[in-house]
Amino acid sequence: MSEPTLSRLINVHVLAGILGVAADTIYTMVSQRRIPYVKVGRLVRFDRNVIDEWLAKNTVMPLPEKRG
Repeated sequence: MSEPTLSRLINVHVLAGILGVAADTIYTMVSQRRIPYVKVGRLVRFDRNVIDEWLAKNTVMPLPEKRG
């Protein structure tokens, strides 16, 4: 059974720690709508599953090695 939606939500500071960036960077990304987020009243929260999908979609894969 899947976990309840609210327990999947994390705040800006937790996400900043996971991504290794400053909380201000996360707030900037939110204001520019560059990262998916959820508004809970006035609070900004992030669904861990959606963030995982977003990370996978935005991962840049290396170029294949050239054989010479």
